[in-house]
Amino acid sequence: MMQETAIFNEKIERVLENINKVMIGKEEEAMLSLVALLAQGHVLLEDVPGVGKTMLVRTLAKSLDCDFRRIQFTPDLLPADVTGVSIYNPKELEFEFRSGPIQGNIVLADEINRTSPKTQSALLEGMEEKNVTVDGRTIPLKQPFFVMATQNPIEYEGTYPLPEAQLDRFILKMKLGYPSPGQEMQMLEATSKTHPIEAISAVMDRDELLAVQEEVKDVYIDRNVQQYIINLVTGTRENSAIYLGVSSRGSIALMKAAKAYAYIYGRDYVLPDDVKYLAPFILAHRIILNTEAKYDGLTSDSVVEKIVQNTHVPIRKEFNS
Repeated sequence: MMQETAIFNEKIERVLENINKVMIGKEEEAMLSLVALLAQGHVLLEDVPGVGKTMLVRTLAKSLDCDFRRIQFTPDLLPADVTGVSIYNPKELEFEFRSGPIQGNIVLADEINRTSPKTQSALLEGMEEKNVTVDGRTIPLKQPFFVMATQNPIEYEGTYPLPEAQLDRFILKMKLGYPSPGQEMQMLEATSKTHPIEAISAVMDRDELLAVQEEVKDVYIDRNVQQYIINLVTGTRENSAIYLGVSSRGSIALMKAAKAYAYIYGRDYVLPDDVKYLAPFILAHRIILNTEAKYDGLTSDSVVEKIVQNTHVPIRKEFNS
């Protein structure tokens, strides 16, 4: 559960209000999406079709006045369909680069596990390096650059599951889930005449977003809180149910996300509770359970939650002065 604390940052609060007008009952998911964006990371959203994944990304893009692009991944999609391609112009007697949909600020990568690993890699290179390679040329991506990739958890036939090294590129993984009956009634009433997304407007522009991302980097994190992160990650490496634990990239991701979360709540320092809350979303998709644990019915989420429960949380008197 999210911390029950009032959001102090006015612009961030207005962005979340926009999202909550469109995405009824998804306050936590809206918050996590913003955490990933401010931490300059990317989100993997695993859920069934029709629960609002596309609408969440569109609302975020409209609220921030950012260029929204959607890539529908299919088995026949090629890397050039994602990154763009150089086409010969006979009039100019030279090749011209025509950018692909990855050249947006906020990109929805829909059903990323339905395309080949080669095409997946074209997107993941951009996520990691903030540029793409086309015909031997390195082309920088627009900034800010944020990817929300979706995959369906039940339709495994004809899919290409993301390898662990690629999953590690996503700062966090989350689910939307079905709305409650009451929330669904609110949705029906809100969309009976026009869609709520038509009524919202931008509350922040791209330059302001880039400035906020830089401010997030300056949020202070005490050495004892950093040690808490290390202890959580070490717990995944030493757990008998886990075959492959969290890498150093996971430690960095958790630190960055905690800074963004603190910033959203108007603080210039990270609390241990920030790390504790975010840890399951940041770490669970980065581990691989061993065969015995799977037979015992354990899941990555349950194992990480147990590690979080069993790891000592530093208290204020332990902080460096």
